[in-house]
Amino acid sequence: MKKIPIYIPLIIVLIAAAPAAADFDHQHSTWDRLLKEHVKWIQDGAASVADYAGFQKDRDTLRRYLDQLSGVSMDTFTSWNQDRQLAFLINAYNAFTIELILTEYPDLESIKDLGSFLTSPWKKKFFTLLGEKRHLDWVEHDMIRQDGLYNDPRIHAAVNCASIGCPALRDETFTAEKLDRQMEDQMRRFLRDESRNRYNPETGELEVSKIFDWYREDFNRGWMGYDSLQGFFADYADLLADKPAHVEKIQNRQVGISFLDYDWALNDIP
Repeated sequence: MKKIPIYIPLIIVLIAAAPAAADFDHQHSTWDRLLKEHVKWIQDGAASVADYAGFQKDRDTLRRYLDQLSGVSMDTFTSWNQDRQLAFLINAYNAFTIELILTEYPDLESIKDLGSFLTSPWKKKFFTLLGEKRHLDWVEHDMIRQDGLYNDPRIHAAVNCASIGCPALRDETFTAEKLDRQMEDQMRRFLRDESRNRYNPETGELEVSKIFDWYREDFNRGWMGYDSLQGFFADYADLLADKPAHVEKIQNRQVGISFLDYDWALNDIP
């Protein structure tokens, strides 16, 4: 019997694997269906809540999507353009956060309940992404916020930490084709939520989310031309104040900034 060269099975394996990477769904359709089903806008669209009980019923579907994410190699990822990469990372962060909540739901009141004195929930390596075991902090800080890569401070309105204080979980996936519009819409929704960001005429200060304190450096790096928080808020002054005189003060960077307490309660549907 003629022997089959040892390299032929290897070629067959490589050919079989190639379409899986090439056929990755950049519309993230499975995740999109889950979001549309289980995320609801509240406060006139300035915030949202997640139906975690609904996500739990559809957990097998969620896990199929997570498996799709985990199947992407680093080589494949780096071959994509930056908008596809960033959309992938934001969707991955949000979807794996939902999965983390479901590991203990409904027996938790906050994502912080999933941590301990020694271990942050964001440091748990509970999933595989781009070829290695990862934690949520790696996705956000080592990838999404990496200086010199995506350079967009609006990412802080796109990633969701499963908490009331966080910017809204969007009811659709982020995709490369709509990424800029979606990020802008997320930030505008967040900034017009007076419970989390507002101008106080009595103190003459902006009272804004603690997120802007934690990630102040991202608004000082020159990303998108911003060199300070004041400069960033100046572009969104009309969302932070109602009276023209107050809007003008924000635009002219003539306001102080203070930071509100953060609400870590789970953003569960009532």
